Amino acid sequence: MSSAIAQTEIQGGFHSFSLDTRLLDAIDASGFSEPRPIQAETIPACLEGRDVMGLAQTGTGKTAAFALPILQKHLESRSRGTRTLILAPTRELATQIAHEVRMLAKNTKLSTLIVFGGVPMRTQLRGLKKCPDIVVGCPGRVLDLMGRGALDVSRIDTLVLDEADHMFDMGFLPDLRKILAQLPDERQNLLFSATMPKDIAKLANSILTDPHVVELAVTAPSERIDHFLYPVSEARKNKLLQDVLAEDDCGTAIVFMRTKHRAKRTAQHLAKQGRSAIALQGNMSQAQRDRAMSGFREGRFDVLVATDIAARGLDVAGIDYVVNYDVPNTPEAYTHRIGRTGRSEASGKACTFVTPDDRRWLRQTEKVLGMRIPVRGNGGDDFLEEEGRRGPRRRNGKQAGAKPARPTRRRRGARRRARAARPAN
Repeated sequence: MSSAIAQTEIQGGFHSFSLDTRLLDAIDASGFSEPRPIQAETIPACLEGRDVMGLAQTGTGKTAAFALPILQKHLESRSRGTRTLILAPTRELATQIAHEVRMLAKNTKLSTLIVFGGVPMRTQLRGLKKCPDIVVGCPGRVLDLMGRGALDVSRIDTLVLDEADHMFDMGFLPDLRKILAQLPDERQNLLFSATMPKDIAKLANSILTDPHVVELAVTAPSERIDHFLYPVSEARKNKLLQDVLAEDDCGTAIVFMRTKHRAKRTAQHLAKQGRSAIALQGNMSQAQRDRAMSGFREGRFDVLVATDIAARGLDVAGIDYVVNYDVPNTPEAYTHRIGRTGRSEASGKACTFVTPDDRRWLRQTEKVLGMRIPVRGNGGDDFLEEEGRRGPRRRNGKQAGAKPARPTRRRRGARRRARAARPAN
């Protein structure tokens, strides 16, 4: 679809899609006024029954982009049984998708069931016996329920893979292939991803037929996010975190950690300092994770200390700061993390603590972003100067300051034999 057509549909609002009035009423009640770009580009193709591949950064409104056409299709058909399967990589994202689908379908009789691991299966088994119209779940539990014969996928006519690249990162690709092998061949496939690694591209090529491709700033973060680097040593990170969270414009924040134990300890430390902080990490039970997320969404906590489990898809309104206490593993992961702020046309700040060990990550990330990240604070570390970001200069093809290479064992042996063969003086 051309940008001119997309712009026209954005201006026409959701009514331009000829959606059922019950859906339009739910849209109005939810406070949505105009379609986001991903929605304007995606919804018409979905309504036509085409396969879609949507490449867009997080926080762009992808869920409504596929939920509205799916609900419209269900309302236009009298078929009974589970006809839509939506797969997501994490329990939190699956819960969020199900919540938004139910919100948009609240004026209809369409039912949505969420299934994932980490909780007893009894409730999910009872729900499946009622033949929900839409099932949202994580690949592992979905495959388990299919193996038990509890989830009937014989009538699935729409499959959604959300955050497909994250599913690959988490090792779900084998489970995805097993699920796909049991689905009907005739179906509509909707694949959404923030990035497109080779394995996901191969998967997309194998399941999508003549897809409508929507690509919206895949690697570039929102322009409404201000980025800052804070040079700091590991020993001073806790003090710096307290200073950053004390900024006047920091009402709510997500702090990202590399490990589960560090996230737990830091949340406890902040709580002792008087902050209403809560951790979100993989060692927590599902009930604990639900309480953490609901408490953060409802404002009972203003700081969420999380591992990368929260970096994808979670939509919490009004997050002012994202703090990378530890730098992420890749530049792409940086984009996913900071996408928790600056959502839905709001502004936000992304603050990253960097140590001398993070120089390589910094160079790679700035290259991907196509920008130099401004430096804040009084670190004054030399590694953030121009030469430090480029890496040491090379002289005569050798790295500056590099130690001479040690002789190999063969070369050392040759030297000993040469000395032994020399005539005595």
